[in-house]
Amino acid sequence: MKFLLGNINSTVLTMAGLRVLSSMIELTAAIVMLVTNDVRKAVVVNSILAIVGPLIFIITMTVGIYQIAGQLSYAKLILIFTGVVLILAGVHK
Repeated sequence: MKFLLGNINSTVLTMAGLRVLSSMIELTAAIVMLVTNDVRKAVVVNSILAIVGPLIFIITMTVGIYQIAGQLSYAKLILIFTGVVLILAGVHK
């Protein structure tokens, strides 16, 4: 397995790993919804996912931006930060 992942940038691997973790959480939540077979419980599970999704997004973006921060100007970093804030605001409003 190390041979397959040896050439992958560690930051990219971390970001992809976070996305895999997120997908596993989503799949588990879907299975829980199906097993419980109750709309109220499904809504509760879905509300938990509403917290997990943006959290994974923020962590993944932070890892990526931290890695490339030295290569970007302050103006571009501010634009990226503003874009992330707008995405989160658009999702929650």
